[in-house]
Amino acid sequence: MAESFERKWSEFTRLVKKRCSSAEYTNWIAPIRVDTQAKCPTLLVPNVFVREHLIDNYKMELSTYFSVEGRGGSELQFVVEEKKVKKPKTDPFKRKLSPAPEKGPFEKTVMLNDNYTFDEFIEGPSNQFIKSACLGVASKPGGSYNPLFIHGGVGLGKTHLLHAIGHFLRQTEKKHQFQCITTESFITDLVCHLRNKSVDKMKQYFRNLDVLLVDDIQFLQNRLNFEEEFCNTFETLINQHKQIVITSDKPPGQLKLSERMIARMEWGLVAQIGMPDVETRVAIVQHKAEQRGFKISNRIAFYIAEHIFNNVRQLEGAVNRLGAHCRLNHLEATEEVVDKALGEVFHSSPQNRVSVDHILSSVSSMFNVSENDLRGSKRNRDIVTARQIAMYLAKELIGESLVKIASAFGGKTHSTLLHNWKKIAKEIQNNERLRRQVQMTRRNIEV
Repeated sequence: MAESFERKWSEFTRLVKKRCSSAEYTNWIAPIRVDTQAKCPTLLVPNVFVREHLIDNYKMELSTYFSVEGRGGSELQFVVEEKKVKKPKTDPFKRKLSPAPEKGPFEKTVMLNDNYTFDEFIEGPSNQFIKSACLGVASKPGGSYNPLFIHGGVGLGKTHLLHAIGHFLRQTEKKHQFQCITTESFITDLVCHLRNKSVDKMKQYFRNLDVLLVDDIQFLQNRLNFEEEFCNTFETLINQHKQIVITSDKPPGQLKLSERMIARMEWGLVAQIGMPDVETRVAIVQHKAEQRGFKISNRIAFYIAEHIFNNVRQLEGAVNRLGAHCRLNHLEATEEVVDKALGEVFHSSPQNRVSVDHILSSVSSMFNVSENDLRGSKRNRDIVTARQIAMYLAKELIGESLVKIASAFGGKTHSTLLHNWKKIAKEIQNNERLRRQVQMTRRNIEV
């Protein structure tokens, strides 16, 4: 019976993989395992949210292979695998900075946020590569990706990854001396030691490090003297094969720094951390809620993720705010309660003028298809569907002629655009999943 069930589950996953995005499959389907020891067909799920997502979105497909009732009755059973969650010793709503016991020659303490570890970092298509690069750096400092330059918008996880490297080094590479510092702190230290005529001690400390982690290098712009000192330290460490990791809100070429400094930062790997897609945002909302012992349904997590999409920090703040509101008022998290508690956050984003480029970028992120493919003529099913949705949204949101809009899609004709618009308009009436995907993409575009 076990072999028969495993075969059915394998057939089901192959079917689902063709019908959903790679991000959705990775976050929601891939973590599910077959319990080979159970006497009846049983699936092991990491949490109740994955179970609810599977039943809510794939009940019809599941019924093709198994007998499914309600939340998984009859033939198919679910078992939630208990995951040990480290309970914070203090208020979980407060961030705690933990100093390392070691101090440098001029008593420079290493400060790391206890919550910013690799285990607490939620992966998605927009950040999987950069997390892997950071793990590589932490595992073998100076061995590859040196320097590692991470850039991206506010609140997307740059500082989290920087501190995660520090935690990893503290736990596994205790022989390595490292420092995690903001650029503003580096400047402040330099000013202080210049004033006290002890700058040589600071130079000695930084240039004897094995790993230097620097946050927000953009604050070094237009500060030539400080930039020169940082660049000298940078070159000294690199020449000794010591590891450097830098974060910024922009790539090196867009920073107002000297050509020498930009060239040094472009020596190694320059990687961007992007906006999380909706599935990743849902996973973040659920993870943050679970950390705080706050019960939130899969539907509500999606509702929050659909309305907050600027950055991870906003999502965390929303969970904190909603959790406090529910606890103080003894309420359950419903859409009405969420609207009341988070309405200001939902409606605080300014409306921007929509362009085809903006639509293509959002559709590309949502459906994991490149913008070139959306403009091209490839006929893969995923690409065709994403292209049709992009054309549908373009007609809906851009008040220009169909000829002009269609031409932006690699020179397509207005009749092609109109045909695709009609096709998607008809399908979203009957396909709930497609309707929700189009709706979420539209909300992202209308930010």
